[in-house]
Amino acid sequence: MSQDIVSIELGLPQGDVVTLWAPRWREDGEEWEAFLGHEEDLYAFPDAAHLAAFVRTVDEHDLADHPAWDVVPELSVPELLPDEAHTYDLVGVPELAAEEPDTWTIGELADIISIVRSLADVCELDEVHEVLNSAAGFAVLEQGTFPFTGREGEKLWTDLAETISERWDEVLDAIDEVVVVPDVDKATLDETTDELAAFQAESAEAESALDAEDADDADDVVEDESKKDDDTDDDADDEAAAAEDEDEEEEDAEPEPVGFWAEVGIDPIKIITAEAEYYTLRCYLDDEPIFLGAKGKIVVTKSPRALAKHIAQAANEDNDLAEVSTWDDVATKATDGSLEIEVETDNTYVLSGLGEDIEEGPDAVDPVQLDLAVELLNDAADWAGDKSVSEGLAQSESLGWLVSFVLRPDPTRLAPSAPFDAEVESWRKLVSEFEERLDIQ
Repeated sequence: MSQDIVSIELGLPQGDVVTLWAPRWREDGEEWEAFLGHEEDLYAFPDAAHLAAFVRTVDEHDLADHPAWDVVPELSVPELLPDEAHTYDLVGVPELAAEEPDTWTIGELADIISIVRSLADVCELDEVHEVLNSAAGFAVLEQGTFPFTGREGEKLWTDLAETISERWDEVLDAIDEVVVVPDVDKATLDETTDELAAFQAESAEAESALDAEDADDADDVVEDESKKDDDTDDDADDEAAAAEDEDEEEEDAEPEPVGFWAEVGIDPIKIITAEAEYYTLRCYLDDEPIFLGAKGKIVVTKSPRALAKHIAQAANEDNDLAEVSTWDDVATKATDGSLEIEVETDNTYVLSGLGEDIEEGPDAVDPVQLDLAVELLNDAADWAGDKSVSEGLAQSESLGWLVSFVLRPDPTRLAPSAPFDAEVESWRKLVSEFEERLDIQ
């Protein structure tokens, strides 16, 4: 459906309902956010058929003036079905809070709290804001697992879980009170109900066909195994020889890149600073780095889910990666909710702690961590057209000499000598300038 207006599902005490959400957009110099509703009412529907019948026949509501609204009444019922990325089980929040704070639990909880905040903002639900402001953990969910590690992190999660256990019903009651199921035109509803039923029948038929195909494949495997038992020794020798030839061919063949990100030639990267973990995208064109962002500012988020959401909502905004030929593939996956942000180990950059290690001397510095950090700082500076990193890391500078000594050890070279105050100051300056480039979403 329209990239600017999203169909969402909310799991509420009254049941699962669907509605429309317009994430933040700018118009006439002001920022707006809205849900399908009117005045104090939030309109919600039992299924996409009722939602479709409403948007095709009713003009008076809060989204009527949205720049992209004209697209919505033309959408089919299947196009108005919420995808998995926009399904929020508000009733299940206490169960989530009872789990261990792993990546998936925090990611799902962060998504739900984000939509709840939006509901509270748009519907002016002060009681919801009061609950969300009563525990510090709500404010840092978008940062992922990082804030919930260690002794302080455990306490943060415990306080959050206790608040949810004691007060989440207040949130549900407040939202339930503003939800209204409006009447829809019966004739139009009959049409949209038939559309939904036809789509569901087609989906069920396709699923059955896949199951039947899997079953046929399993039968073929059994039949093949039976035939193998009847093969002669000569056939076995032939198979062994063929297998040996195939193994040799595989050894000679170059491994091909697999996976979506390898196909599009863009890498998700993770940056770990002393303050938080950040996620963004980067690629290379003719060996030149290009980051998600523009004018020297790198767009970052504090969780993979938040990054996928940002791409879905701002894919066509000013962004240097939009010049890459495969960017539309990334934007499309983000918009339909199927984009998965997976960071390879080689694309994880840890900046935290390196200043302290440099202060102790070259032997205390992890060369792999330093090499990756230097790569990131150089890439960001090159992309922004800034020479400060290359100048600061030149071997003629004390920091550059130390970095070179760690990354390219040579027993014939004179080792840097303590104290390393100047090197630490130079390093922290480069890191600070890099962090100023981060545009946190």
